[in-house]
Amino acid sequence: METLLPQQLADEGRAEYQKREYLSAARLYQAAAEGFLACGDELKAAEMANNCSVAYLKGENAQAALEAVTGTEAVFALKGDTKRQAMALGNQAAALDKLKRVDEAMSTYEKSAALLKEAGEFELRADVLQAISSLQLRKRQYLEAYASLRAGIMGLKKPNFKQRLLKSLIQIPYNFLK
Repeated sequence: METLLPQQLADEGRAEYQKREYLSAARLYQAAAEGFLACGDELKAAEMANNCSVAYLKGENAQAALEAVTGTEAVFALKGDTKRQAMALGNQAAALDKLKRVDEAMSTYEKSAALLKEAGEFELRADVLQAISSLQLRKRQYLEAYASLRAGIMGLKKPNFKQRLLKSLIQIPYNFLK
């Protein structure tokens, strides 16, 4: 039996993910993470763990997704990679949301949004604020949901057509509130 290098496992994981074979992809990413960790590459291992988490989420296994991503934000923080730290927190929040742990998800998304703002990643921050808005709607926090969505969309530097449309629609109630 041939032993695969961590990068080969990662590449196979990506191929499985693209074929929508999410659980297979997750297992390959997990193996890649273990391989990179064994080689001493903590950063690459954390990246693979995040990929594993996303694949598990797509494969409807939120608990495994949460387990895979937990702790990776600390690795990215230690290495000074604010963007990937924020993305790891976003992945954690998504898993917590799927597990119906709404308050934890909200808090984790908020940490992610703050880090993305700090990193100047306004597109990703808009996505996170949209997720926060969705949680707030479910909690019947309508004004907070509107404010979160507005903050995300208004922070975009170069919105696409859909985002520009949403931006103009979102501005209508704001004009009435002024």
